[in-house]
Amino acid sequence: MRPVVFLGPQRHDPNLGEVLRSLKLSGPVATVTAGWQERESDDAELREHLEGRAVNLELYRRCGEVFSQDPELAEAHRARQDKLHSLQDLYILRLNRECDACLAVTASDAPEDLKEAELTAAVEAVRTLDAGHLARVKAVHDEFETRWTPARRTSVALHVRELEGVLGGAAALAVAGGHVAVLLNRLRLFGIAALAAELPLVAWSAGAMALSERVVVFHDNPPHGPGYPEALENGLGLMPRVVPLPHARYRLNLKDVFRVRLMARRFAPAACVPMDGGARLDWNGSRFLGH
Repeated sequence: MRPVVFLGPQRHDPNLGEVLRSLKLSGPVATVTAGWQERESDDAELREHLEGRAVNLELYRRCGEVFSQDPELAEAHRARQDKLHSLQDLYILRLNRECDACLAVTASDAPEDLKEAELTAAVEAVRTLDAGHLARVKAVHDEFETRWTPARRTSVALHVRELEGVLGGAAALAVAGGHVAVLLNRLRLFGIAALAAELPLVAWSAGAMALSERVVVFHDNPPHGPGYPEALENGLGLMPRVVPLPHARYRLNLKDVFRVRLMARRFAPAACVPMDGGARLDWNGSRFLGH
């Protein structure tokens, strides 16, 4: 079974090269930096970590070419994204109310046994909201795929054939971070999960989020004020039972017991795993491995 490895952020504490050496992988490493958007090709540091073995798939550039050549698909994609943004805004309105209810129950001076029963019900309401939202998001993607079948359009198929050739000669696929929604959309458009089905995978930051089952965005102390973690998207599901939390040391207030407990209960049975610099989590297709 092929290994899937999630890492912490690579900029200040890189361990990508060390991990690939530990997996005894030799040969070219296909890379995805589409989450960096216009900076996609600014990958000299990543190439250095990979000792010159990197082959950038350039998914962001390729997507730009597809949309330039296929304005009908580009317009459909924009419409889909607008719909998803509206769904997210409506979901957040409901999410804040449901999570505020959890906080209010926790702060109540009612007897502990009654509080726990009500908190369980309140958390279940949040879980139901999360699940319903992700189901609606999936339905939007399914409708887009059914109506437009991007893989069958010449504008996309030409790139898919090229990518199939590159990945066929690669020893592994490494997926970097950046803007998680942009990254996930490009991975989906070109069917990278299927094209790389046999390759060892290494991902970090937003790359790890995109490859997980459920993309959860979070920040306890953003400039515009604290909010609750949001279920944003269904990920590619290539590492199960994990919600990766990149930069957790800076983005999470781990001293706030209420927020930590609520996150853990919301996303169980998946484990919320902080992924700071130097972190490593391995999945071999059937179980997690310790390092």
